[in-house]
Amino acid sequence: MRKFIEALCSHACAGREVASPGSFAARQLIVDALKNMGLVPTLQTIPGSEGTNVLAEVHGTSDRWVVVAAHYDHLGHHGDDLYCGADDNAAGVAILNELGQQLKLHPPVGRNVLLAFFDAEEPPHFLSRSMGSAHFVSHPTVPLEKIDLMVCMDLVGHALGPTSAPPELRNTVFALGAERSVGTREWVDRLAGSTAGVVIRRADAEAVPPLSDYAAFWKKQVPFLFLSCGRWEHYHRPTDTPDRLDYDKIAATARWLEGFVRAMCARPEERFTFTESRDDRSTLESLLALLLPMSNASAPAKDAMAKVGRLLSHCHDDGTLDEPHRTFALALANQLEAMLSAST
Repeated sequence: MRKFIEALCSHACAGREVASPGSFAARQLIVDALKNMGLVPTLQTIPGSEGTNVLAEVHGTSDRWVVVAAHYDHLGHHGDDLYCGADDNAAGVAILNELGQQLKLHPPVGRNVLLAFFDAEEPPHFLSRSMGSAHFVSHPTVPLEKIDLMVCMDLVGHALGPTSAPPELRNTVFALGAERSVGTREWVDRLAGSTAGVVIRRADAEAVPPLSDYAAFWKKQVPFLFLSCGRWEHYHRPTDTPDRLDYDKIAATARWLEGFVRAMCARPEERFTFTESRDDRSTLESLLALLLPMSNASAPAKDAMAKVGRLLSHCHDDGTLDEPHRTFALALANQLEAMLSAST
């Protein structure tokens, strides 16, 4: 995966800006990797951005699907600066490629898996019809009604917080949206600590504004899960380079994802049921777990812990908060993201 990330971040790929020679080079890396593992890539042109989605199917024993996705485009060149996008989103692409290899070696039992390497996720296409995932949802290669879950990865390559932070903080990956399909949050909780080197912590999908390719699926009420380590100090900067990534965490995330995807493929339900249920309690509990190891050395963290504790007491039995408590909780989530964004 490290070599794949470095190749995607090379000068040949030139920041992978949509419809550029660098984008073509990155796309060819993905296509060649899929062919080498024995999969058949399909290219889907995106009108408006002239980008190209790369799709590959791994067949199980069902007529239903789990989609696993990561966007491969980034910001390209701006002046003399190269934005190579190691965390955003070469790491996610490498994990998706690794998942494809493992599923090809040992096919899933139950649902099929569609590997979706989306293009045109970055501005100016973000949340527009020319975004790769939005075009896929409008022109799906498998019926939307047969997709039981979409798993999206973005910003999954870095460790949280400073290098001095304990592993339970550094190794965190957030999982947003499990509450939006019946039974999925229980599966995420069951598997959250199943893989050494990574800790999965749930949060409500609305804890942050829509950040990636899951948004188009959410809009169409397709169940989804968004995996991310959040934005950090190198987000959308030329300093987002491969040497700053945490490769042990990336490897652990790939192992966890494989186990989770296999479990989702094998789930006995005929289909997953979408719901607009919120889960503010999961967001608060994850905030509390991350603030605890920081509280002894940080007065702001200790103060934030107290505020989270008070908010938890206001949660209803179904895990939701009323306004303005929910607004305050979202502000605390943004505050913690800022506290964890520095890597030194």
